[in-house]
Amino acid sequence: MRGREFPPAMRWLVRVLRPWCMLFTKRDWRGAEHFPNGGFVLATNHVSHTDPLLLSHYLVDHGVPPRFLAKASVFKVPLGGRLLAACGQIPVYRDTADAGKALSAALDSIGAGVVVVIYPEGTLTRDPGLWPMAGRTGAARVAFLTGCPVVPVAQWGPQAILPPYGKRPRLLPRRTIHVHAGPPVDLEDLRGRTIDTDVLAEATDRILDAITAQLAAIRGQTPPSVRHDPRAASVADGQDDGRVA
Repeated sequence: MRGREFPPAMRWLVRVLRPWCMLFTKRDWRGAEHFPNGGFVLATNHVSHTDPLLLSHYLVDHGVPPRFLAKASVFKVPLGGRLLAACGQIPVYRDTADAGKALSAALDSIGAGVVVVIYPEGTLTRDPGLWPMAGRTGAARVAFLTGCPVVPVAQWGPQAILPPYGKRPRLLPRRTIHVHAGPPVDLEDLRGRTIDTDVLAEATDRILDAITAQLAAIRGQTPPSVRHDPRAASVADGQDDGRVA
């Protein structure tokens, strides 16, 4: 399928990393039947620095090459940055003159049939209960500009291996990694309207609501009635919120 071909560097990386993922995790994977044909945005929550790797395992085993929007700084890491580029990952240049390049690359990728993974929160969650936080509008913007679906995916379990902002992973005992995809988020009533702040905010809320509902089902818990917003908290404290995205 166009856009679902694995670059040679990615195939090599899969051969190296997949056996370790199989060895140290158990898997509860659901919902891949909701993946449309062609390009789409996969929007997911972010609970650990390990979850891109573990989500990639889920995608690879369902025949989808993982393509993430990633901070440009990680592409400067020796060897690792070259591997990311060779695997087709998309650098995000925040707060620079090149900031629009990530959006252009994401639009081109979707048009070519690629599945683009976007974290709507833009960074690891800062919610005390690890629920999805208030988000940024990138996933909604890509969806409106391309007309592509947005598939919400909830992840739970990577934080047991490496807590948010943790430094030392705990590989044993083996953890169950839950990855549940849901049906595409209903944005049809918003399509065709002017892409303004209100439309983007409404679409982003719907995307995060869908992710949160799936996460609540995995956890068997009720999420907070108000989504944590670190930007509002930092303003109230008179501090920067430390967001990296």
